[in-house]
Amino acid sequence: MISRRNFLRFAGAGAGAILVSPHLAFANVESDQRFVFVIQRGAADGLNIVVPYADPAYANLRGALAIDPAGATKLDGTFALHPSLIEMAKMYASGQALFVHAVASPYRDRSHFDGQNVLESGGTAPYQLKDGWMNRLVTLLPRSRDNAIAFAPTVPMALRGPAEVTSYAPSALPQASDDLLNRVARLYASDDQLHPLWSSAMQARGLAGDTGPRQDPASLGHLAASFLGRADGPRIAMIETGGWDTHSAQTGRLAAQLKALDTMMAALRDDLGPVWAKTTVVVATEFGRTAAANGTGGTDHGTGSAAMVLGGAVKGQRVLADWPGLASSSLYEGRDLKATTGLDTLIANAASETFGLDPAHTFQTLFPQNRGTSSLPRLLRA
Repeated sequence: MISRRNFLRFAGAGAGAILVSPHLAFANVESDQRFVFVIQRGAADGLNIVVPYADPAYANLRGALAIDPAGATKLDGTFALHPSLIEMAKMYASGQALFVHAVASPYRDRSHFDGQNVLESGGTAPYQLKDGWMNRLVTLLPRSRDNAIAFAPTVPMALRGPAEVTSYAPSALPQASDDLLNRVARLYASDDQLHPLWSSAMQARGLAGDTGPRQDPASLGHLAASFLGRADGPRIAMIETGGWDTHSAQTGRLAAQLKALDTMMAALRDDLGPVWAKTTVVVATEFGRTAAANGTGGTDHGTGSAAMVLGGAVKGQRVLADWPGLASSSLYEGRDLKATTGLDTLIANAASETFGLDPAHTFQTLFPQNRGTSSLPRLLRA
């Protein structure tokens, strides 16, 4: 027999079915600004996303994998954007996108699980911190009726912590009928423990509207915008994307991944309308890939990569890079792009500028184990 608690979980999921993968996680805070973190799980190849075409070693290291700058969007005299990122190229041209290269978290080994844990927890080594930097960001902002809500089977590590989080499991089950929902509401009306949970599930269902469990990138962008665009909606969101581990057949696989990301971001931008001007999106991965191609048409786990900052408030049309170069003597451990900018610094700057927080205090709160003090040029327009 199914328990009342399990029935609540299944019924609530069916009542507001949304995407299973990628996953969404939202936090609700009192602010008119929106902050979105998109994680690229699998180690995205920054060297073929923001292409250092002017570096004399790039073409030789990449061989057949090298992106032809003639078919890419030139960002400046050194870097070009992968040709699949058509909408992001438009954002860059309109001053709504900037890219940060040779960036990485403090993690310097090459395990996906460990690297993602460091990126999401904000620690300097795996599993040292038990909460995530996004949860700590929520604590810096005025408390609202719901501090955080996660739309995923489990709350992503970045949003776990002491700030209250409500989990809303996605489901591909058919939508529950209004009659069933009314019966369940009456059943739990006098239950002090289950009534608040049911009410929270119904509130999330209302925010989701008629969004179904489709998994295409455009639908994901539309879904995120349907939450973030509401005056009473969440202000902090996390979007998980996977499939970035391109050990083989990278050319086609990376192009498809980037097209999907580009489509999702364009849908988010278009559906947010005027709210896009109040939105900051940071896109980052746990680590990069090797500077040289491997023997199977791909690249292996590396270190430095590229990150993106998108949004209507972004001070764009720039590539921020303390470029170390790709010569053999300049590579990290003789194989990887050397990281010269901390991903922690980028995230802390983007978050503090978005919400008008003190940068030093924000950095110290989000990344308490990192003693780095380096700063970046301003990311958003004043």
